[in-house]
Formats: sequence, C-alpha cells, structure tokens
Amino acid sequence: MTDATRERIADILEAARTFAAEAGEVTLRYFGGLVDAEPKHDGSPVTRADREAEQLIRDRIAGRFPEHGVLGEEFPPTNEGAEVRWILDPIDGTRSFMRGVPLYGVLIGVEIGEEPVVGVAHFPALGEMVSAARGMGCYWNENPCAVSQVDALDRALVTTTDVERILSREEGPGWRTLQRRAAFSRTWGDCYGHILVATGRAEVHVDPVLSSWDAGPLLTILEEAGGRFTTLAGEATIHGGSGVSSNGLLHREVLALLRG
Repeated sequence: MTDATRERIADILEAARTFAAEAGEVTLRYFGGLVDAEPKHDGSPVTRADREAEQLIRDRIAGRFPEHGVLGEEFPPTNEGAEVRWILDPIDGTRSFMRGVPLYGVLIGVEIGEEPVVGVAHFPALGEMVSAARGMGCYWNENPCAVSQVDALDRALVTTTDVERILSREEGPGWRTLQRRAAFSRTWGDCYGHILVATGRAEVHVDPVLSSWDAGPLLTILEEAGGRFTTLAGEATIHGGSGVSSNGLLHREVLALLRG
C-alpha cells in the first residue's frame, strides 16, 4: 500500500467514525422505549430513526466526498459505478432498537474498487465503537483489539441472531451439532454478535441471511482483528448473502459442521 493510499484510507476512516457517531446521536433521540415502525417490502421494520440516521450519513458523505457512491438500506443508491462506495445500515438490529434493547449498531463499510477497506460498527446505547481500516488494525473505542486465541470448540462461545432461522434452513442440523460441541451458545444477535468475535468476547457468530449493508464493515473489522469473515460457503465477501465470523482458528471446522 502506498503512502498516498494509506493516507486516503485513513481520512475515510476518520470521517466514517465521525459520521457513525453523529448518526448514533440521532438514534438515541428515539431510543429507550417502544418505537413505532412500518413494514418494508420484505416485511422487516423501519423506523423514523432508521431514515433520519441514514439521511444524516448520506448528507455528510455528499458534503465531504461528493464523488463517492452510496449503497444504503433505506434509500436508493447514489453515484453508482463510483470508485469509492459507502455501504450503510443506519440501525442494524431494528427490532432490538424498537424494544429498547441496546444491542443495535450503526454500520458503515467503505469499498475502494470493490475491495472493502474501512469498517465501523458503532453501538450508541453502549458507548462502544469498533473500527478498522485495511492494514491499520482494529480498534475498540481507542484501544487495539483482537480475536481470541481459543482453538477448541469445547472452550468456545458461539452466537447467532435467531436459532429458529437457522433451524429452518439446511444448516439447521449442523448448527445443532455446533451448539453441542461448543462450550455454550447465546443469541446476542445481529451485528453485535460479529463484533463480540472481533473483540475477543466470543469465538463464532453465524448469520445465515445477511444483506450487503448488514455485512458492510464486518470483513474489514474481522480480518484486521486477526479473524475471518466469510459466507457459509467460505467466500470472503460482504455480498454473499450470509456471514460467519470467527477467530480464524475455528473457521474451517465451523463451516464444515454447518454444511453437515
């Protein structure tokens, strides 16, 4: 990586951290009790907070990086075909947010030439931000963070968003096997589970269904923390429709179990 490229990525990372923090403040205006929502075309909920937070980030990007493209959950894409693309999920874990549960996150990923280079996951209600840039490490708030060194499933914590969703899929039997072999499992879901892996608090998180904006920052964050993020098929991409985060040491075994 050239010095100019590194400087460019560092500038984008700094901006993404700032934009995520500002969007987080928007979400907190609505957080703390039951929040009304409308159903989207896919049946998932969207709140006023989702839309306002994403619009804020889009406005900030347009003001500072007008040539950059944006792919977000709540509004149509802009500047399609741009070399640099921001991928936004203003509230990942909207159902948790709507119930006053603090495990929701503001997600920002950035690609340059279709390669993920920046990832930010901000948890406004927890006061936590995990961020990373290609070749620059991963940080939990201001401190470097890394995945755990647990190398056996019988000592590992595995997590997922929704057990019933996995059980209804072909990976269901494999998930049950994974649960039995792990030390224990929990449903600390959505982006929070992936970030638990990146910060060494869990070893595996499995999401059988992920949109690009759900996964936007995760590949960069996990790899810079020393772990892995792939689809269920083992492909290192944020656009594959599923996601498995691990500390890397257990990744191959986990994928094999999930495939049955």
